[in-house]
Amino acid sequence: MLSNDEEAGVLRGLLRACHPEPAAAVTLVGGVLAVGAGLSAWQVAGVTATVGTSQLAVGWSNDAIDAPRDATVGRTDKPVPSGLVSRRVLFVGAAIAAAACVTLAFATSVRAAPVYVVALVSALLYNWPLKSTVASPVPYAVSFGCLPAFVVLVAGREVPWWLPAAGALLGVAAHFANVVPDLADDARTGVRGLPHRFGATGSLAASAVLLAAVTALLVFGPPGPPRPIGWIAGALTVAVLLIGGNGLVRGGRQWAFRAVLVVAVLDVVLLVGGGVLG
Repeated sequence: MLSNDEEAGVLRGLLRACHPEPAAAVTLVGGVLAVGAGLSAWQVAGVTATVGTSQLAVGWSNDAIDAPRDATVGRTDKPVPSGLVSRRVLFVGAAIAAAACVTLAFATSVRAAPVYVVALVSALLYNWPLKSTVASPVPYAVSFGCLPAFVVLVAGREVPWWLPAAGALLGVAAHFANVVPDLADDARTGVRGLPHRFGATGSLAASAVLLAAVTALLVFGPPGPPRPIGWIAGALTVAVLLIGGNGLVRGGRQWAFRAVLVVAVLDVVLLVGGGVLG
């Protein structure tokens, strides 16, 4: 039996190991997309729970797999090296969360569920074995492309080609931007995904180009003339990327990184606020 303090430590470890900020962000995006698609309350809840449990499975398995690497580089902020939780607990938790994700997906929509199962499997394959290979962007493309497709299929509509394409590009852009803060630690432990081969400057530049392409798809992909919100988002994207690009040229990677994050948020707002899911 664990003491109360030990149980509290395990819970803190599980929370930290799920990568709470990105997990919450992706789950929130899933729920917002569901609302934007006009789903019923229980369907919104089902989509949100499906996405949330997938994030738990991916985060916990990631920290369990990476624990030896985290220990090597002295990542005491990580729950396994710090002793809060064991790898075994994380692997078991990831398995339970994955099973719950699949169950929730089918309970939400039998038709749409296989698409989200593909997204889950793809994300898990990033954790191992694709993270350290040139194919590292592929799981991001597949999983992020499947998310909006899953929502639209739950709504009972056909998925337009540009929607998963935009999601895929957004996922790859996020991957290139996300690795930049950890490039040094990754280099010490032999992680050599595609962004690592680009380096920090190249990765941020690639992310910016991809996000510009996402914005273009969301503005011009839907049938009919672009909506006012599309023109506004497009203009803001150009302005933010120009500012970020200027910072990158001057060596200001933090400015470029922030610009990438701002454009990613603009793309999500455009996707939901532009009425393209309805």
